[in-house]
Amino acid sequence: MQRHILRTLVASQILSGAGLAAGITVGALLAQDMLGSTGLAGLPSALFTAGSALAAVVVSRISGTHGRRPGLAAGYATGAVGSVGVIAAAALGSPVLLFLALFVYGAGTATNLQARYAGADLAAPGHRARAISTVLVATTLGGVLGPNLAAPTGVLAHALHLPRLAGPFLLAGLAYAAAAFVLATRLRPDPLLLARAAAADPAAGAAEAAGAAADRQQPDAASTARTRNRVLLGAQLMVVTQVVMVGVMTMTPVHLHDAGRGTAASGLVIALHVAAMYLPSPLTGRLVDRHGPLAVAAAAGLTLLAAGLLAAAAPAHSVPLLALALVLLGLGWNFGLVAGTSLLTDAVPLARRARTQGSVDVAIAIAGATGGLASGVVADRAGYSVLALGAGLLALLVLPALAAAATRGRR
Repeated sequence: MQRHILRTLVASQILSGAGLAAGITVGALLAQDMLGSTGLAGLPSALFTAGSALAAVVVSRISGTHGRRPGLAAGYATGAVGSVGVIAAAALGSPVLLFLALFVYGAGTATNLQARYAGADLAAPGHRARAISTVLVATTLGGVLGPNLAAPTGVLAHALHLPRLAGPFLLAGLAYAAAAFVLATRLRPDPLLLARAAAADPAAGAAEAAGAAADRQQPDAASTARTRNRVLLGAQLMVVTQVVMVGVMTMTPVHLHDAGRGTAASGLVIALHVAAMYLPSPLTGRLVDRHGPLAVAAAAGLTLLAAGLLAAAAPAHSVPLLALALVLLGLGWNFGLVAGTSLLTDAVPLARRARTQGSVDVAIAIAGATGGLASGVVADRAGYSVLALGAGLLALLVLPALAAAATRGRR
């Protein structure tokens, strides 16, 4: 069942990755073109990440009550509706409709992240990070393909008498709708409902039985405190890495555009960035399972610092250096996401897992919205280099918390 569920999730993530990449690649450029202001170019990222916060709540509530299948399918279907709204806004030249549609489009982003939890529902405790990483890495194919189709889909949009920058959202609408269809028809049995059934069944397999026994134990004050600390640490790690990643990523296409580079250059840089976000996931999962999430989390902070320093120092016209900076940015985000997800999933009992995961993803989405909105203001007033440098230094905030957690673990 776990293999079948992972295959289904992988298929849906390949499709959704293309939809996810559309807003990253041209969302800021579309807003800049319609509003004529760089200061508000970070607003699309803020809006669709704010929309993903609301979607994370809804998807997690549906998943907690009815299972992963209806929750994830509904999330991707909503993302498809948002994509259609963006296309309509671009055709009508309506900024208000654009912002409303981007908010709805954010449901696809939230669902893309929520899917990683479905991969861990039936995984043995010592292999959860690898199961999470398998789902994440599937996003790579669509995520890399999507940005590189920015120019061709722009030509298609122009042929349909639509603005060229609306082209990637044509792809996003189709991709999200297809992902919703795959999950609705193929994610059977539901992994979360099956995991709960296994936990209630004394004849469940050894791995499931061990996990069920742990979930049924009455927690004492010490174990409750440990659970709370690990949940907070995982949430803090994912929130900080999301702010840093979204802030720098959002303004990089605008930075390249202002330096005279076209959408093809932006698409290439974002494609490499998205590949670095998801492609290393199998290796990251193995590192987490072997060395523990704290060591990988520390690597996340240092990698994001290196990304910020390189992006700040790179000349505005240098596509190779900015591409390398965004590869490091994606890699640091991947380290933080897999390590943080592992901390969270291992700490929370099965009965409360879906809702807790949804609450943490809300915090991640709000952090992303904040980073996206602030990035445009900082880049407009202080410059892209200051934005990148500040983001890199912000990533160091995770290190004291990790050191404290390691000290508590040794005690």
